[in-house]
Amino acid sequence: QVQLVESGGGLVQAGGSLRLSCAASGRTFSSLAMGWFRQAPGKEREFVAENRLNSGTFYADSVKGRFTISRDNAKNIMYLQMSSLKPEDTAVYYCAASVNPIRPEYAYWGQGTQVTVSS
Repeated sequence: QVQLVESGGGLVQAGGSLRLSCAASGRTFSSLAMGWFRQAPGKEREFVAENRLNSGTFYADSVKGRFTISRDNAKNIMYLQMSSLKPEDTAVYYCAASVNPIRPEYAYWGQGTQVTVSS
């Protein structure tokens, strides 16, 4: 079992920045693939970014160059640094974990944190 808790969401103006955090517990964090997803009102949940350990880091085209995923294995925390935020980035952001870093299947999810970007 993996427990995930997101934090850091909030209200920000367009062009601003936020940093989301995801604290993990329950399994060896350094062995997990970790990802960020988001769900806007009336839309399906979508992929944002993921870290597959030695298999690489990947981003959705919509956030490439603006968002950065990182992790601190000593603290069991994953981050999502979001810059140049746009109103269309408004969503509930979820972190997720997979025990398979090669082909992640995200079985563990946090409760989500709201990000609202005003125009």
